[in-house]
Amino acid sequence: MKRFPCPCLHTEVELSDEREQHIYAKHPDLLPEHLGRLAQTLADPDEVRVDARFPATRLLSRWFDNLKGGKFVVVLVVSDPPPEGRHWIVTAYIARKLVEGVMEWKRA
Repeated sequence: MKRFPCPCLHTEVELSDEREQHIYAKHPDLLPEHLGRLAQTLADPDEVRVDARFPATRLLSRWFDNLKGGKFVVVLVVSDPPPEGRHWIVTAYIARKLVEGVMEWKRA
């Protein structure tokens, strides 16, 4: 298991071995090569959106000019309610544009 700081959620976010394998299998353009960009997205996102279908899930995204000619890295983080209060990555992917979720925060 890996843990990443996520200041916007005021906590660390977990990436379990199982979820890492899921991302590697479903989104091989992201992992393993761009694990550092996933960490950067969690540490300093450009936008945070709330998933319209799953309100406990946030989509953190960050634009990278030098990723495949300019793309977003999007990381979906599920926040379990207290007392566990666990925050974990369910999936992550590379995207051309952002279309999902309701805007919660955007870098000015």
